[in-house]
Amino acid sequence: MNVLLHYAAGPALRARLGALPGLSLRFAAEGDDAALLAALPETEVLWHVLQPCDAAVIAAAPRLRLIQKIGVGVNTIDLQAAKARGIAVCNLPGANAPAVAEMALLLMLACLRRLPQFDAGLRAGQWGAAPEVQDRLGELGGRTVGLVGFGAVPQVLAPVLAAMGCRVLYTATAPKDVPYEYRDLNGLLADSDVVSLHVPQTAATAGMIDAAALARMKPGAVLVNTARGGLMDEAALAAALRSGRLGAAGLDVFAQEPTSAGNPLFALENVVVAPHVAWVTTGTFERAFATAAENVRRLAAGEALLHQVV
Repeated sequence: MNVLLHYAAGPALRARLGALPGLSLRFAAEGDDAALLAALPETEVLWHVLQPCDAAVIAAAPRLRLIQKIGVGVNTIDLQAAKARGIAVCNLPGANAPAVAEMALLLMLACLRRLPQFDAGLRAGQWGAAPEVQDRLGELGGRTVGLVGFGAVPQVLAPVLAAMGCRVLYTATAPKDVPYEYRDLNGLLADSDVVSLHVPQTAATAGMIDAAALARMKPGAVLVNTARGGLMDEAALAAALRSGRLGAAGLDVFAQEPTSAGNPLFALENVVVAPHVAWVTTGTFERAFATAAENVRRLAAGEALLHQVV
């Protein structure tokens, strides 16, 4: 089975994937469109990560039978184009949950403790915490953390937060049988010291954290986003952070990816950023590609696929 991984895999990952049985595996780094277009005509299975898999990509792959999302969100795949061709689309719910939960926690702590400022300052020869910074340093324990969505990632994150002494709130399509407090979105925004986003980007959720939503948050609150950049209005977020209405933001995702080096959020000291790498760990790779390889086997054998979306 001819499989194309559309991702800049490191040497260890390439070696691990090369040892998987039954696969003729090729690689094309995201952004290397020439390599992608050269490989697509023979591709039967596309292992897709983040660079959009649009109708043009699908049209350039006449033998394509399966688009396997290496992750959860399928907003970067043209599902209608895939469906029109009879191409299956699958994702991997839960595979990256431990890694993303850890990154969300990391961003919360880095925001509250101003870690990037201290790192940069110490490298520049500055020792200690300046008086104007000291009053802005906080602990996570004892705070109220609101989780927007309660899928695989929040289910990992919530008990960790509770063990650290946080009061955990959550919002979801309906209350769940969990030992945390349910709120609707407006109530969660108003009651939380830290808000962490964990929902897919859909027509219903795109732009959900807009100027009105940010105004509902507590003064000095922290916003963390490890889900999708399109959930937030970046201009409104930058304005709220610049004015001091929000205390800080920890962002692993952006509306446009790769985002510009001139993104106004990058100029703010109360913003901690990462380039959509919350999911990237060796543990995620092991879990994700084991299931992806199993779906290739199932496709070849004519068996039902795991986690089929289309």
